[in-house]
Parts: sequence; C-alpha cells; structure tokens
Amino acid sequence: MASQDWFDKDFYQVLGVDKGVSAADLKKTYRKLARQYHPDSNQGDTAAEARFKEISEAYAVLSDPEQREEYDQIRAMGSGARFTAGGPGAGGFEDVFSQFGQGRGGRTYSAQDFDDIFTMFGQGGGGRFGSGTFGQTTGGFRGYGGPTRGADVTARTTLDFTTAAKGETISLQSEDGKPFKVKIPAGVADGQKIRLPGRGRPSPDGGENGDIVVQVTVRPHPVFTRDGLNLRVVVPVTFTEAALGATIEVPTLGEDPVRLRVAPGTPSGRILRVKGRGIQTQKGTGDLLAEVQVAVPSHLDAAAKEALERFQDLEPKENPRAELMAKARG
Repeated sequence: MASQDWFDKDFYQVLGVDKGVSAADLKKTYRKLARQYHPDSNQGDTAAEARFKEISEAYAVLSDPEQREEYDQIRAMGSGARFTAGGPGAGGFEDVFSQFGQGRGGRTYSAQDFDDIFTMFGQGGGGRFGSGTFGQTTGGFRGYGGPTRGADVTARTTLDFTTAAKGETISLQSEDGKPFKVKIPAGVADGQKIRLPGRGRPSPDGGENGDIVVQVTVRPHPVFTRDGLNLRVVVPVTFTEAALGATIEVPTLGEDPVRLRVAPGTPSGRILRVKGRGIQTQKGTGDLLAEVQVAVPSHLDAAAKEALERFQDLEPKENPRAELMAKARG
C-alpha cells in the first residue's frame, strides 16, 4: 500500500543498493544487514532496533515486484507530495506535487486541477495506479487492495527418512536468524514445503504478517524407499527358500520385523504385501511392499557344488528363456 513514507523515504538508500539492483542481490544485501542489526544480536540497542525496522520495511517493498514498480513510479513524481486528511481547501495538501510547479510564487490550482490530480492517482478506478483514494479517516493515501502483506521468511531443513515418515516437532532458524519451532507432519515428502501462516515478517503498514515457508529435504534410507504412501523393501531369499518355500522375517520402518510366507516356486521380483505397514498420515495409510530377490551364492564348496550338479541332472528339462525368445522373434 502506498503511503506518505514512499514519498519521504529512499528505500534503495536505506539498503545501500542501486535502483537497478537485481532481486538476488537485493536479498543478499538484506540478509547481511538483517543479521547485523537483528535485535537478538543487539540486545538493548535502540538504534540497531530502529535500523532493523527500516531495513525490513525497505525490503518488504522492494522485494515485491508489484510494490517495487508502484514505489518507483510514485518516487519518480517527486518527493514534494504531502497528503493529509481534509483535501483541498482545508489545509489537506502541503506542497502538493512539486513537479506540477506549485510552490511559492507558482500558479494557483483550481478545483478542476485537483480533480485531474485525483484522477491521475486512480480515484474511482480511472488512474494508472488502480483504485487508490485519499482517506479522510486515515489521513493518507490508501488503496491498491488494502494494506501490504508482510514478506515471507524461508527456512530449510534436512530430515532423516524415519523422522519424515513418523513426524516430529523440531527447532529451526529462519533466513534472518530467528529461531522457531515447526511440527513436521507424518509423511512429509522430499522437496515438500511447510507453510506457517502469520509467522513471517510484519507488514510495514498494519497489514497481515507474512508466512514462514520451510523447504524440506529428506535423506535416503539404506533399506526403504517411498512409493506414494507405500514403503518398498527388497528382501533377499536363498534358492532353496524360493524353490521349496519358507517363512522369512522382513524389516519394518521403526518397528518390529514381520514374518512372511514365501510360497514354493517364488521367482525374483514377486511382491509380498503387508497391509498397513507403510506411511501413516491423516489422509491414509500405505502398505509395505516386500520384493523377493533370489540370492545366488558366490562361493560353493565341493559338496554343495556336487549336490547342485546332481540336482541339475534331475530338474525338469525346461528352457526358462523359451517364452522370451519367442516374444523377441515376434
């Protein structure tokens, strides 16, 4: 929201940057100044506190592309405009729009002149600045959809796989060094953002606070992977377990293992499903998907090798690749 401050304050000078500064350099400069003058780092220093407020106000305007464009347009008109309640004829204008030539010895504006000025600033929606109006109750220029919303504050966290799956309340620091706590919901995914409404920077003109936005990174797990709300795990079994059948133990995430029955003749790649042992969230609960992988021994002693050779003589004379070859031939 445009205010008298926009005519009186040079936000670029407050931050010590050029008017053409990029968004990235603007943010970098702000973060450096915010760390230097943050009240937490300058306990009891009223000058530092005041400087921090100036920096925050300037950044809140210049970091928003729409507000920055609006601010530049208003500043370009000259810093001589003073708006107070009452309007023309009631002491409501002081040095109105120096760029129009009013001043000591200058021309006297008529009612029509003031109407033109009002129109230029968008009274009634006709001006290039939108729907701004002079407010009798506030004594200043207001409009543009209401007060300015405070800027969002970002933070980042890296969670282990189990914490992301189960959820936990953790302590973090925002980009400006301010500590806060955030409840990680169960089932948060890698790359997900958690928004904390109203806990960001305050508005410079009485509007809503911004939010804290937490960017989450989840470390990979050495055993489990996510598939939506399901958890996947690869479970090795021996050749005899797969061929003859067996009951095996399968790990679960943060809980006791479960016992699963491997049916005789189970091939590699078959999925054994354990209901309700996946990711648990308010929206639902996934399953644990155990993929069987037949493990081939890398070393055989003489007796084991002889036993396998006898089995080879006895096993059915089926070519397991016959169907593959037929499909490949079309």
